[in-house]
Amino acid sequence: MIEVKNIHKSFDGNEVLKGISTRFEKGKTNLIIGRSGSGKTVLLKSILGLFDVDQGEIWYNDRDFTKMKQKDRKLLRQEIEMVFQGGALFDSISVEDNVRFPLDMFTMMTTIEKQKRVAFCLDHVNIEKKAFRLNPSEISGGMQKRVAIARAISLNPKYLFCDEPNSGLDPETATVIDKLIQSLTKEFQMTTIINTHDMNSVIEIGESILFISKGKKEWVGTKNEVLNSHNKKLNDFIFANKLYAQMREGN
Repeated sequence: MIEVKNIHKSFDGNEVLKGISTRFEKGKTNLIIGRSGSGKTVLLKSILGLFDVDQGEIWYNDRDFTKMKQKDRKLLRQEIEMVFQGGALFDSISVEDNVRFPLDMFTMMTTIEKQKRVAFCLDHVNIEKKAFRLNPSEISGGMQKRVAIARAISLNPKYLFCDEPNSGLDPETATVIDKLIQSLTKEFQMTTIINTHDMNSVIEIGESILFISKGKKEWVGTKNEVLNSHNKKLNDFIFANKLYAQMREGN
């Protein structure tokens, strides 16, 4: 579980986050949604510790990240992994070497133990063995995202952050990636936070949804509630999409 309490963050006098408080639950896909410039990326980076907040608290279970010493922050970061928007794979090494990279950097595993862990992670994201020795440029965009997810779970993290994981994917592949992240979240009981603008993701896997607007928390709910909200700002955001507007009219 991650909880943020009264988070404020400004840049050059411009207040981007304005007192956001919310909780991200363990074992659920927690989504952050909002318009471009709403502050959702700044919130994600603040929780990760990439930005120091001006005010407020960030709790990882019973640990207040904002009050930690640097050495304690480094220990906590070993429990955190990230799936980047573009995948951020190394093009010059193979799929299996990409997944092995965190194990080489941060563990004392033997070569055999690493091989087993790499195979376990790639199997969990449905990458066939014949692709293990291929480089990222030789596989599809959807497979690259799955490899990125395999690398993210290689160290068995407690906390998983995903920044626009469906960016650049066709709708069918995007749904596969959504379901994969949700499945792994439940299987490994991670606290997963996904920053997204993809309404299909919201409807498919939005077990807990935070909608922010102009740096403020405007609404929190689930995928079963998001299309029937009475929050005007949320409705203006969602139903700007013609398809969802037609769905609403049909109801």
